[in-house]
Amino acid sequence: MSSMNDSKIIDELGGTSAVAKLFEVKPASVSEWRTKGIPKARRQTLKLLRPDLFAVNAAKQQEAA
Repeated sequence: MSSMNDSKIIDELGGTSAVAKLFEVKPASVSEWRTKGIPKARRQTLKLLRPDLFAVNAAKQQEAA
């Protein structure tokens, strides 16, 4: 899975509705991502748009190891 919990990523981006608007999908689809995971192509887009979300958590995981 990702370096950051998918539900946390969605929260950091402003929540289900905000992410749904960003990707032009229904909020129900984004809600599903919280448990099933953010689809790979969407995750790649998010890494390009918000690399800070992934870099910060990667550092936290390295500290915990």
